[in-house]
Amino acid sequence: MKSIAAIQLDPKSNLIVDEIDIPDPVKTQVQVKLISSGICHSQLHHMHDSQLPRPLSLGHEAVGIVTKVGPDSTYVKEGDHVIVTWVSRIQRTGRYLPTIEGVSYKEKPVNVRIVFTWAETIICEDEFLVKIDSKDSSPESSIVGCAVLTGAGAVKNTAKVQEGDTVTVFGAGGVGLSAIAMASILKASKIIVVDLDNEKLEFSKKFGATHTVNAKENNAVEEILDISNGGVDYAFDAIGVKVTMEQILSATRGGGSGAENHGGMAVLIGMPATNKIDINPELFMYHQKIYRGSLGATYPEKDFPYFLDLYRQGKFPIDKLVTTSFKLDDINDACNKLDSGQIAGRAIIKY
Repeated sequence: MKSIAAIQLDPKSNLIVDEIDIPDPVKTQVQVKLISSGICHSQLHHMHDSQLPRPLSLGHEAVGIVTKVGPDSTYVKEGDHVIVTWVSRIQRTGRYLPTIEGVSYKEKPVNVRIVFTWAETIICEDEFLVKIDSKDSSPESSIVGCAVLTGAGAVKNTAKVQEGDTVTVFGAGGVGLSAIAMASILKASKIIVVDLDNEKLEFSKKFGATHTVNAKENNAVEEILDISNGGVDYAFDAIGVKVTMEQILSATRGGGSGAENHGGMAVLIGMPATNKIDINPELFMYHQKIYRGSLGATYPEKDFPYFLDLYRQGKFPIDKLVTTSFKLDDINDACNKLDSGQIAGRAIIKY
């Protein structure tokens, strides 16, 4: 069948919005007509990556309705409402990057890695779908498939923040705000948010920020150490640039000798903009600090209903995370605004 999609033919070119061909689902594949899709900053990295084969499909978080089901899929049926995500419902060992064969543009194979959601209708493996109630399939629910799962999952499942813990979050975008919201839900005592934009810092207070630091105007680490009386229990980097990847470890509290005298934990959740950072190993050895990554750290089938239930209760303001919506035809404008920092929270495409 035909579907309207945004694809990229060259890493130096804008996206084009045109018809692509989608095959009928086979085995455990499923076809989904989308209601909306999130616009994730990670997709800008893919657009600039000259190593990825073109034509390139994009997008990895959406909400929609199942329209066709492959013969071996037993998880969903036609008419089911689903969230599309890049994190499999099946817990696997190692990285798993399946491709979808048969999607084409003018008879050229389109590169589909895991899922694509910048299209009106998509095809994917059913393990990247989570069934939801139809009352939960609002356009805003699309961001549960990435922004919410990434930020909230890092706080809930990677760090396992507890009541009374102190937290700092670098970056008040969609992922960072999700981390802030979950830290607040888990009753962290201090939630210190660091960003370069005063409007975004003020906006973060709606999600639970107790303190804010403008890193343009202040030494972020010094401010965090002062506010937290020596360092936070958990520091999250939702940006991924060299300076923030280094700062999160310095912002955590120190430990010392002894089996239980460990320091704080630094958690990287933003896509790294560089593969080299400078870290003092004494922070690990003498202070028993921990530095780890968090890559989509959720159990989708269990966590997605949990996030949506919190939203229904008014505890997790997913609707406030979505600040801007675009039509698919305006995807280049959306990407440009995202790249230049003009979008607070998360933007979505409405179909």
